[in-house]
Amino acid sequence: MADTATTNGAVPVPLTTRKDWTSDQEVRWCPGCGDYSILAAVQMLLPDLGVRRENTVFVSGIGCAARFPYYMSTYGMHSIHGRAPAIATGLASSRPDLDVWVITGDGDSLSIGGNHLIHALRRNINITILLFNNQIYGLTKGQYSPTSEVAKVTKSTPFGSLEQPFNPLSLALGAEATFVARTHDMDRKHMMETFRRAHEHRGASFVEIYQNCNVFNDAAFEGITGKDHRAEMLIPLEHGQPIRFGADGEHGVVLRSDGTVHIVDVAEVGEDQILVHDAHRDNPGLAFQLSRLSRGPFEPTPIGVFRDVERPEYGTQMSDQMAAAEARRGGKGDLAALLRSGSTWTVGAG
Repeated sequence: MADTATTNGAVPVPLTTRKDWTSDQEVRWCPGCGDYSILAAVQMLLPDLGVRRENTVFVSGIGCAARFPYYMSTYGMHSIHGRAPAIATGLASSRPDLDVWVITGDGDSLSIGGNHLIHALRRNINITILLFNNQIYGLTKGQYSPTSEVAKVTKSTPFGSLEQPFNPLSLALGAEATFVARTHDMDRKHMMETFRRAHEHRGASFVEIYQNCNVFNDAAFEGITGKDHRAEMLIPLEHGQPIRFGADGEHGVVLRSDGTVHIVDVAEVGEDQILVHDAHRDNPGLAFQLSRLSRGPFEPTPIGVFRDVERPEYGTQMSDQMAAAEARRGGKGDLAALLRSGSTWTVGAG
């Protein structure tokens, strides 16, 4: 760790490098797994955020992605299946001084953990959630997941999945998440910038990462994230800019009178008809429409920040409420006395 210090407000923060944030544990993912690039992006970003390792916590559930805390030289917890958002909620609410990250996968947080995820988002807990979406259960060797496409043939669906998959971004927006974004494991620069903005956001940040499982679902996103396809298949969302894509920006997105969004050729409709992206729009309806623009990773797909709005953060509100209650009581309650008291109480008078 470098001796020089920078500042985060009035508090000196030692300068660090990626090495300082990297643990001594052997990284154990399959060779070629997209998790490696996500890990590298996070480790390279953290030195630039002006935060302390001892104030940083990574919480994970179960799955390949859940090994993440072992590889970070920070505090961390490898919790149980689907419960990472719940554990992170308690931690972030009780320790607002900490930077709390949740590392999860599509199988972990959208199946058994779905309820915990949506409530962490709707409460606006001050946590940064990174959801690795590879559309498969990788750790348990290739069963279909909540994001697997219809007709997906796997070990658990030999005749093809019958279920409509979750759209993680639509789910997050429906839960009123205040920060919602998408990136992919083939673009480190885009990942780092997306993670940076998610971390800077005060409240619940949700980032979906298209992540390749090269063993059980290889090339699931190749049709849109491959270098030869990105210009025509990835639609960059930049606040305040017209939504255009293509090698020469020849394609664009328009908002129709029925409230739906559609892809058009700019030359045919005119530049003034192209939708200007507004990530700060309070109503999530338009962001929701953008999240539904693609039916899957085989059509032009938006990436970037879909929504970034301000709303009171749960932990701060909880602390203020407790302080107000203590002021009315004239001091803090005695938890030890309550625990040692009898099993009955008299409520009210007379």
